[in-house]
Amino acid sequence: MRRTFVLAVAACLCAVTVPVHTQTVRSLVNGGNDFYQDQRYPDAEIKYRKALEQDQQLLQGHFNLGNALYRQGKYDEAVRAYDAARKVANDARTRSNAAYNIGNAWMKAQQPQKAIQSYVDGLKLNPDDQEAKYNLSAALRLLQQQQQQQQQQNQQNKQNKDKQNKDQQNQQNQQQNKDQQKQQQQPQDQKQDQQQQRQPQQREKQISKADAERILDVLKNNERDIQKKRQAKPVGRARTDRDW
Repeated sequence: MRRTFVLAVAACLCAVTVPVHTQTVRSLVNGGNDFYQDQRYPDAEIKYRKALEQDQQLLQGHFNLGNALYRQGKYDEAVRAYDAARKVANDARTRSNAAYNIGNAWMKAQQPQKAIQSYVDGLKLNPDDQEAKYNLSAALRLLQQQQQQQQQQNQQNKQNKDKQNKDQQNQQNQQQNKDQQKQQQQPQDQKQDQQQQRQPQQREKQISKADAERILDVLKNNERDIQKKRQAKPVGRARTDRDW
């Protein structure tokens, strides 16, 4: 049964055997392995790190530390641990296994492009690694899927941006239309105001003219009365105080 990339952590790496310089380092690694088997991965990580503090070239320590980090979901740290194991490894098979595990970590981190490169590196060292080939195919499919999703997202973003720009343009056009209508209405309103202002003035002029006509009629009537009075009075000598 073929393992998928989500499960494919080389189990044989936990059993990598290399010379151990001191009993203390051996005890730390063995203690880490015991914790790892019990799925106590943080405790296993501590043991492996302590062993590496005493021996930075310890292949088994780097490999098993990478596995413990991987199980905790610390994929970036696991990649560094596997890469350190690959650098200190002496044989092609071990370096291939390290590249394979690096590819698995990158897949877990949803970075298929890096995973593809790691699987290819491992297959160059071990072309018969069927699990690496299988995981490589899965990485290629994931990369294609991500690219399609990114393309769709870019297209959606462009459509949203175009719609936003169109809405803004429509708002600007509506505002411009309102401003133009306001400008067109303003002279007409002013004309109406002027007409309303002139109407009282015209009424005042009409009232003044009527008053003037009435005044003239009164003056004419008075003048006629005066003329009548003058015609009715007799003509004679002026009166004196003395009689001659």
